[in-house]
Amino acid sequence: MIYVSLVEDDDEIRETIKLLINKAEGYRCTSDFRDCETAIPALQEEPPDVLLMDITLPGMSGIEGVRILSEKLPNLDIIMLTVHKSDEVIFDSLCAGACGYLMKNTPPQKLLEAIKEVVDGGSPMSTSIARKVITSFRVTKESPLTRRETEVLNELCKGKSYKIIADTLFVSEDTVHFHIKNIYRKLQVHSKSEAVAKAIREKLV
Repeated sequence: MIYVSLVEDDDEIRETIKLLINKAEGYRCTSDFRDCETAIPALQEEPPDVLLMDITLPGMSGIEGVRILSEKLPNLDIIMLTVHKSDEVIFDSLCAGACGYLMKNTPPQKLLEAIKEVVDGGSPMSTSIARKVITSFRVTKESPLTRRETEVLNELCKGKSYKIIADTLFVSEDTVHFHIKNIYRKLQVHSKSEAVAKAIREKLV
């Protein structure tokens, strides 16, 4: 069972997503909130597996909420579910600790698949967002990464899980973990979302 929580201030959207999750086999919406101020203490008491977070909320923004929750609940997987497509907002969300970024018009089945994907170690993104992120990259001569590390980081930025990266590059998962450990060390980051955010900011892929 995958336990999901939701922060969304639009009552109709929130109820629709709750219904979708609770009707799907293997999923359960354990809590939902209209704002981060209410969500943050409650989620610390009963953390879900995955949190769906809107960005534009009354009071604290979803991005700031993600930043706080990532510090307090480092194992919580957070997917932004929003209408915002700007590079700055995407970058800020990833820097704050979001593991995925979906548009609100994501089809119901795709949303469920994204929730499962993030639990399995992936970083799901809407197609338009993934394309926007990837096409914004330009390899720089100053990159401290090796060719293979750059390939792994590129696949990581596409939202792929370690297993899929291993399959794509025809290496073992242990090898992928080895490269990612080196990527974290060289980029001076401590998480997948930080690595992806730094790749976007410094155009390392």
